[in-house]
Amino acid sequence: MKRSSGILMHISSLYGDYSIGTFGKSAFEFIDFLSECGFSVWQVLPFTVTDEYNSPYKSFSAFGGNPYFIDPEKLYADGLISSDDLEKCRQNTPYTAEFERLSKERMPLLKKAYSNFTNRDRADEFINNHPHLEAFCRFMTLRSENGCKPWQEWEISEITDEETLGMWKFIQYEFFSQWAEVKDYANSKGIRIIGDIPIYVSDDSSDVWENRSLFQLDEKGYPLRVAGVPPDYFAEDGQLWGNPLYDWDELKKTGYAWWKDRMNHALEMFDGVRIDHFRAIEAYWAVPAGEKTAKNGAWIKGPGIEFINAVKQGHDDKLIIAEDLGDITDEVRELVDESGFPGMRVFQFGFLDGSDSIHLPHNYIANSVAYSGTHDNNTLFGFLWESSEDVRRRALEYCGFSGGDWGGACPLFLRAIFASVSKLAIIPIQDFLMYGSDTRINTPGVAGGNWSYRVTKEQLQNSDKEFFKSLNRIYRR
Repeated sequence: MKRSSGILMHISSLYGDYSIGTFGKSAFEFIDFLSECGFSVWQVLPFTVTDEYNSPYKSFSAFGGNPYFIDPEKLYADGLISSDDLEKCRQNTPYTAEFERLSKERMPLLKKAYSNFTNRDRADEFINNHPHLEAFCRFMTLRSENGCKPWQEWEISEITDEETLGMWKFIQYEFFSQWAEVKDYANSKGIRIIGDIPIYVSDDSSDVWENRSLFQLDEKGYPLRVAGVPPDYFAEDGQLWGNPLYDWDELKKTGYAWWKDRMNHALEMFDGVRIDHFRAIEAYWAVPAGEKTAKNGAWIKGPGIEFINAVKQGHDDKLIIAEDLGDITDEVRELVDESGFPGMRVFQFGFLDGSDSIHLPHNYIANSVAYSGTHDNNTLFGFLWESSEDVRRRALEYCGFSGGDWGGACPLFLRAIFASVSKLAIIPIQDFLMYGSDTRINTPGVAGGNWSYRVTKEQLQNSDKEFFKSLNRIYRR
């Protein structure tokens, strides 16, 4: 891992004219922007279909792509939709993702595009070469035929709606075709793209439906125990995620084949990945199904280094980041070290309790990724504004802030991160712009109101690019 820096921003947060960020021209322009500022990494969040709360961390498939990211202008250029269709899907506001509107209008638009699509053999060939995408397309078709009920309640098990199946195959073909063009362009500009692998999948997903023996389920297919984390900095009752837990013994019997497929798929799409909730590989928090909070759980031993060695095989040239945050023990730290993966250091966490935290920049190690915050954190300015007096005092003192508007401390915070020994420094786009908590993309433990933040082109154009150019130059990033 060479010394470098990057920006964390999800595709959904890109600017554009069609209610959400897409793989259209704004993605290419953002790559140019990163290059101009001296960055060489773009980190994104999961590309999967989102849940009812618009989260990409609980999806119908760990492999399938989000239809909303398909660029309508590309569909128009390819003659698949009309100019009227394109005009009708222009957004009402540039500042947030219009999820309610997208849920009503985007799939009908894609269905129309499919009706005009003539290369169906090519789409079929692509899907046939990606079995997990084929399973996802069948799953979504059967889900539609069963009134969008969870798969455990399905009465229809054979597909009769071939048109819907064909549409989903087209959507995935178009999604991955468009993304390949974006990634190729990024690489041509010296930009590496880092993806994100959620550790768990949704119980109502093609992953569980197709691979029931690999999860801890009852005879009807419902989870026996579910995932989460105990009470922590983010939530006093813990976080009850509700995902089904893996049956690691069964996965081991297959040589971790499903997980190897997942890693291969992700590293075909990206130049590197972050494994979310890495600590669950050492031990995972298991909560009995039916509990209302995550408090009444227990730590269960995970698959450990054997699993890690299996999934990283053949990917020595790829960056794999271990998200080693949360309730971290010596055993987790030892596993991260043994894996060889860089762990994460989050600037905001360094000031919470007054200890000599590993998250303080003077304690960073070279084989780590330094973050000002993650997608689960407040923005830097929001953190400073909303922290207790003690936390704020420690942070300001650490960076040598001499007084005045607290906003003036953010550049000092960022300088400390860039100056650190961590080989890779990444900041969320909100911290690049030095915005407040009103631009926060996610608040853990809160179901609604997340994931809608979008940047505008004008905000990027008016940003202090020279400041970041200087940070990258001075600190050899």
